[in-house]
Amino acid sequence: MAALEYYDIILKPVLTEKSMNLMGDKKYTFLVNPQANKSQIKEAVEKMFEGTKVAKVNTLNADGTKRRRGQAVGFTAKTKKAVVTLTADSKDIEIFQGL
Repeated sequence: MAALEYYDIILKPVLTEKSMNLMGDKKYTFLVNPQANKSQIKEAVEKMFEGTKVAKVNTLNADGTKRRRGQAVGFTAKTKKAVVTLTADSKDIEIFQGL
């Protein structure tokens, strides 16, 4: 497998009620590539969003859920979420402003 670049690691932000409440504590939630590790996620956030400094990264792996279509049974894709905590002197992430 090819090496992951920083723009391949962060897939999209997670916009839920719980993740919106965490933004007050400078914690942002993203869906990330399942092969990415914490240090790669930290590096990707700091490169993609100028002026941010990551203090901590927490990750959550979620297995695919079972789905049926008639008699065919399958699973959805595995996902990985990352909750990124910024330092106190870090700039906020601008894509979440105004939400």
